[in-house]
Amino acid sequence: MHALQYEITLPADYDMGVIRDRVARRGQLLDDWDGLGLKAYLVRERGLRGSPVNAYAPFYLWNTVEGMNAFLWGGGFQGVVDDFGRPAARQWTGLAYEEGALGQPQFAVRRRQHLAQDAPLADRVGDAVEEARRLTAQGGALLAAVAVDTSRWELVTFSLWEDVTAGAEGDLFEVLHLSAPGRDRMGRGRRW
Repeated sequence: MHALQYEITLPADYDMGVIRDRVARRGQLLDDWDGLGLKAYLVRERGLRGSPVNAYAPFYLWNTVEGMNAFLWGGGFQGVVDDFGRPAARQWTGLAYEEGALGQPQFAVRRRQHLAQDAPLADRVGDAVEEARRLTAQGGALLAAVAVDTSRWELVTFSLWEDVTAGAEGDLFEVLHLSAPGRDRMGRGRRW
């Protein structure tokens, strides 16, 4: 599993209806993308639910590197580049994936944590994997994934929720659409 996200910060007075319309028109284009576990089309709106910014920030979980590369280099990502310029696309190596309740995601939470130099890596990563299990045991949690960026020694925990009041710490996003052609092949548990 590989995680990928680009976050496009938009002007404070940007009409977020433009992004909503874009996702409504184009969101289904990845509903059957080979190698994609899932893509959550995410937005934050300045002044809503504690967000300081307007942002469009899709988050991907890939089952295969080939699928991710086909998206990045084979044309899928070019639509983003054409509309917004080329954003930095962060990548993380998957550590764990867990499923929770069944339902439609309304919100996503992304939590990024720095791995301190003095923390034993196995312990910190083990704690993060356990956090994914804990999150998905909560009511309203649909899934949780944990991944690491070893160039920054940063953990990211990504979770989808039915309700904004459900409990996970981090940046809160609204889910506009979920493409999940390979979600059933994500494989639960840790990745080593």
